[in-house]
Amino acid sequence: MLEQSESKIDAKRRVLPSEALQPVGMALTPKELVMMLRQHLLLVILLTAAGSFIGGGLWFFLKRFAPRYTAETYIKVLPIVDKNPTVIVPYMMNTEIQFVYRQSMAALIIQQYTFTELLKRDKVRGTEWFQNFGITSAGESTARSFDMALNDLERNFRAVPERNSDFVKVSMSCRNKEESALIVNEIVDVFVKSQGDVEGADVRSRRQALFDQQTSLNQDLATYQAGLNSIRSTTGFTDLDKHTYMDTFTQRLADLQLSYNDLILDVTNTQAAIKALQRQASGPIAEQIEMQVESDPVMINLLQQKIIYGGELASRLAKYGENHRMVDQIKERIAEIEANRKARSVEIGELIRQSNVLNAQDSLVILQDRLTELNNQRQQAYEEKSKVDMARASFEDLIIKRDNVQDRLQEITSSIEVLNVKLKDPETAKVKKVGDAPVPLSVSFPRWQLFFPGGTLLGLFIGIGLAFLIERLNDLVRTSRDVVRFLPVSLLGVIPNLNEDELVEDIEPSLVVNKAPYSIVSESYRRFRSNLKLSLPAAAKSILVSSGSAGDGKTSVAVNLGLSFIAQGKKVLLIDANFWRPNLNTIFPKPESKQKEAPRKKSGVEGEENENNGQFELGLSTVLAGLCGYHEVIRPSGIANFDIVDAGMLPPNPAELLGSAQMEQFIKHQCDRYDYVIIDSPPVLLVGDVKMLAKIVDGTILVFNATSTTRGEAIRTIRELNQVDAYLFGCVLIAVKIMKGGYFKEQYRSYQDYQKLQLAGSAG
Repeated sequence: MLEQSESKIDAKRRVLPSEALQPVGMALTPKELVMMLRQHLLLVILLTAAGSFIGGGLWFFLKRFAPRYTAETYIKVLPIVDKNPTVIVPYMMNTEIQFVYRQSMAALIIQQYTFTELLKRDKVRGTEWFQNFGITSAGESTARSFDMALNDLERNFRAVPERNSDFVKVSMSCRNKEESALIVNEIVDVFVKSQGDVEGADVRSRRQALFDQQTSLNQDLATYQAGLNSIRSTTGFTDLDKHTYMDTFTQRLADLQLSYNDLILDVTNTQAAIKALQRQASGPIAEQIEMQVESDPVMINLLQQKIIYGGELASRLAKYGENHRMVDQIKERIAEIEANRKARSVEIGELIRQSNVLNAQDSLVILQDRLTELNNQRQQAYEEKSKVDMARASFEDLIIKRDNVQDRLQEITSSIEVLNVKLKDPETAKVKKVGDAPVPLSVSFPRWQLFFPGGTLLGLFIGIGLAFLIERLNDLVRTSRDVVRFLPVSLLGVIPNLNEDELVEDIEPSLVVNKAPYSIVSESYRRFRSNLKLSLPAAAKSILVSSGSAGDGKTSVAVNLGLSFIAQGKKVLLIDANFWRPNLNTIFPKPESKQKEAPRKKSGVEGEENENNGQFELGLSTVLAGLCGYHEVIRPSGIANFDIVDAGMLPPNPAELLGSAQMEQFIKHQCDRYDYVIIDSPPVLLVGDVKMLAKIVDGTILVFNATSTTRGEAIRTIRELNQVDAYLFGCVLIAVKIMKGGYFKEQYRSYQDYQKLQLAGSAG
């Protein structure tokens, strides 16, 4: 049965990966930020008040001993467009472009050239402001004093363009209010004059460039005019600028082309007719030929004779009958006439067809001769027209160039006139002086509106920053939030600092649960016990309580945990396994010194004899060394169901004893007799004993002290146990102080109110 429970516990053991031992880290919530400020509220208030006081004092000192006056005036910046002063036309300009132009003007005002020209003026050199930079006994300024004056101007002179107006505001700050106005007025004069000189030089430069262009264009105009005269003289056409010649030659060429086209058509038709007549001449006589044959006089005469004989044949037939001799004579005569007609028709038809072919061929020859002659005329007309066109094209090209030059000369002449007007125009410089800067009536620096609020805000920000810096530099595990954020281990309980609870004053910290059961500290231990029971495996009975360093409070946690278990009717055995610094014998002193008689023999530890008159102090070390039995080292604590096993003598090999089979057997044996076996061990980071012991218990509870345990120390503690596959039930954070807005503030008040009501009800 015991082996089955052990296997269940072993199966539940978990190993934390190395990545899990890195700080988790979380972003600070607004509530945590407010809590940090509340914890250092007094510091923030003191620094804020100090900042306000320092700001006010600095304002008074500067106003008394180093006041500064600021004089200012405006320079009007005219539109950037290059307008014609001879024409009054309103100009619309993009406001953003104009603002950029004002910015460029402001940059020109504060350039070093402007400041240098200012410092050359006698009025400025005679001011106290300039004299303060170091003047020789002869009244001459050195290069160093000149540079110092330039640096002061760069720091205290300002030129700021206005976005919604056409002005640039210029200002100067110095200790003398009259001199500040003088410097501003002088620098405005310097800048306006320099801009006028620059723009005037630019206008004169552009005018000279136009003069040069005008001279060059006049030369081109003379060249083009000479070319026109040359074309007229070489071609013989004196009016090429008119279109008469071009129209005549074009019309003639068009007429010749039409005649040529018609003649081509006639030639084509004649050739087609010749082919048709040739076909008619070799075939049967066509109907048209037959009609021409019938119109022949001989054919007409023969036809008339045939008609006459036909009438006589009809008469003789009626008179003599069909077979009469006279009738046969008439028929023979008619047949002779018909034969003559046929012969004449063939002869005349053939003559007509041959005559038609010959006539058509003659006509074709005539047409071809005319076509050749017309083509020659057309080619001659085309050449004449091309000559005229080339002459006219050259002439018109020169005309266009001449006209362009004349137009350009007219534009240049107008531009020169405009530039002449601009040289005398006061708006050419693009800037105008609005007026002199008045002498300032009040100081511009220092101002209490700046120093008092500024000092207050600066002190407030420094206080807040210092509060956050203190919190961020503090790497103690002080709150449950720190455990959750930075440590890869479950939090089972949070125990408040004993100084925060009036009910536990003058009470041994290890006995708080027993002697102050109604305190919030005792209640916190009971909550810790409940959380532990909920997280314990069903068969878990042996619990190791340890910490990273000495003095973290692990013994107090172990004792109070055992006392909270017996308050539920459980039977608990508390073992002191800290051979280096045992504490249970002082918390639970023995009623009388129990020494066991033993023969003088070797203790079994490296063969050394234990002195002390042959007597041995009973405890865990003696039972593990086999010098006594289990029942001999268990003693009552004075509290029912709560027994103690003291540490005993310090052995030379504590790690081997605590990790031995005897220790494991001893724990298993006591788990059968007690509900819980709680072991108080040495610190994990100081000695290696606890690692051996952590491997044979059901689980380990780590104790972190809010006043001394750092995050790195806690992580190293967890890592050390993780390396030996120790099973961690979780951790408990003790000595947590009540902070403003912290973990226990509201809980402590609520618990006190609730406890008063409960006690009052029980008393009634």
